[in-house]
Amino acid sequence: MRSAQEADGYKYEQSGTQITQMTQIFADQRKTGIWARSDAPFFVALGVIGATYVFLIVAMLGADVAYTSVGDMGRALESEQIRFAIKLSLISCTVTAVLSVIVGVPLGYLLSSRGAIEAGERGGALEKVLWFLRVGADAIVDIPIVLPPLVIGLSLLILFQTAPGRWVQHYVTVSYAIPAVIIAQFSVACAFAVRTMRVTFDQISPRSEQVAMTLGCTRGQAFWRVAIPEAWHGIITAGTIAWARAMGEFGPILVFAGATRMRTEVLPTTVFLELSVGKLESAVAVSLIMVVAAMVVLLIVRLAGGDPLGRVARA
Repeated sequence: MRSAQEADGYKYEQSGTQITQMTQIFADQRKTGIWARSDAPFFVALGVIGATYVFLIVAMLGADVAYTSVGDMGRALESEQIRFAIKLSLISCTVTAVLSVIVGVPLGYLLSSRGAIEAGERGGALEKVLWFLRVGADAIVDIPIVLPPLVIGLSLLILFQTAPGRWVQHYVTVSYAIPAVIIAQFSVACAFAVRTMRVTFDQISPRSEQVAMTLGCTRGQAFWRVAIPEAWHGIITAGTIAWARAMGEFGPILVFAGATRMRTEVLPTTVFLELSVGKLESAVAVSLIMVVAAMVVLLIVRLAGGDPLGRVARA
């Protein structure tokens, strides 16, 4: 006689065999036309829904191109004020991107699971405090992403009206000057760089660093010699996204740096100023310049193996 355990095993085996046979029957029926259904309606429905948004973007760009002309763009580029805005935009965005990478790489590492080493699971008081600090910092980094741009600019303006802010401005003029442009861009763009680097380090296996440390490297040496080379795709993506985000920043710059011609004027404020004086053709021409810059940025991100949303390819 079979034992109860053998009987249960036999029942499980029979059940598994029946499931396999039913699956095979369903597959055969689908191949022979029984229950055969086309997937076309499903994909067509999804395509129609998604195409509405794609069509909206294409229609907007097409309208801009149709409204302006090569002559309008040429006249816009001949303007000394617009050339100054282009120059300042390129310089400020580049400085912002470099600063964002310098801050984003270490902060993204610390916020990633490999940097924190899941300290909260160790049970010690210090480890728990570090874990809560990590969670709090992770939430704080997202604030510039979700806050309205005008609020960020207003907060920066108020910050430099406080006693420490006035002390800084005693030595360096910040508000309504070029440093204000860079700070306003950095305050938003850096958050995207941090998010990109966190995802990058989360996707890289920590095994290489662990092996390096077993061979005598310190945590810092393993970071510089192993983690950074493996994360170079993400570093390029983070810098590029930060640059693009800085290029499109308008609200914080308008409030904190102003829109003074030949002083704090960048491309987004140029569009605003041209519209305010009724030069719609010039505003559209400058907008197309920004569109071209955005397309170049997307191309660089794709070639670097990354994604504009921060999902980067594995190194």
